[in-house]
Amino acid sequence: MAKIDFGGVVEDVVTRDKFPLEKAREVLKDEAVTVLGYGVQGPAQSLNMRDNGINVIVGQWKGDQAAWDKAVADGWVPGETLFDLEEAAERGTIVQYLVSDAAQKLTWPRIKPHLKAGDVLYFSHGFSIVYSDQTGIVPPENIDVIMVAPKGSGTSVRANFLAGSGINASYAVHQDYTGRAEERTIALGIAIGAGYLFPTTFQMEVYSDLTGERGVLMGALAGLMEAQYNLLRKHGHSPSEAFNETVEELTQSLIRLVDKNGMDWMYANCSTTAQRGALDWRHEFRKAVEPVFDRLYESVAAGEQTRIVLEANSAPDYREKLGEELREMRESEMWRAGAAVRSLRPENWGK
Repeated sequence: MAKIDFGGVVEDVVTRDKFPLEKAREVLKDEAVTVLGYGVQGPAQSLNMRDNGINVIVGQWKGDQAAWDKAVADGWVPGETLFDLEEAAERGTIVQYLVSDAAQKLTWPRIKPHLKAGDVLYFSHGFSIVYSDQTGIVPPENIDVIMVAPKGSGTSVRANFLAGSGINASYAVHQDYTGRAEERTIALGIAIGAGYLFPTTFQMEVYSDLTGERGVLMGALAGLMEAQYNLLRKHGHSPSEAFNETVEELTQSLIRLVDKNGMDWMYANCSTTAQRGALDWRHEFRKAVEPVFDRLYESVAAGEQTRIVLEANSAPDYREKLGEELREMRESEMWRAGAAVRSLRPENWGK
């Protein structure tokens, strides 16, 4: 553990210099790690562990041909390192349950019988455990129940690993049957390539994650972009101008300055006109959205967001409805303008 000052609050975090990969390999040397689900997090975590020398197999429902074929293309061999869900669960001492939240609810009765005394049941989201009244997922008492939750998409987890960095992750122990649950958890976090690990609880993780996804990370970001783009278009600005001032400058310039040294550093490296306006208007926007965030967090804590997710994602026409919603976004003028702007970047010339 390392003690780090986060803005006046000291936290214990796990860094790779304090818990190196060699130690993780030693902790996991007698384990058989099964990754269930080859959708979002499954590919990244399984491939990173495989590259790090961990004994890994993949479990995937054969009915999802696209995911099965992707696993094969990534080098997982049917009958050797790739199996259906139940057989993979039976073979593992650590079962990483990385199918979607809705799929966890549906497949749990098939997975639970394969969990043996002393095994690990691993999640990357607190959803199914915290909202067990809705999911029905109550683990047996004779196993460890843990979580490592990367703070990024599976695509980013893999890309950052290949780039030699890592995505930060939270970790938690919900049930420690063996007395080794925390050590196993941290070892797995290092094995999947986490930049650093910080402790949380299943409840705090899912509350923050659901709020963040619906808020700044995705929902609020998309809503703010759409509002500004539409405003500029209403006042006669061209699609190119509206998109560049709303999205392109953020993603290609300003957010990179924030990433490097923080928001104040980004402000310091912008024009004095931009500084003054941003410093003043940030308070207006914060006050405007605080009531929305209050309602959002209350909805998450009450389980309403979970209910919506489980109902929507379990519907037989879920994929069709999702495709329609994404098509509507993709074909909106703003994102068609975005496609045109991206095509004009020098790296895309001639493509």
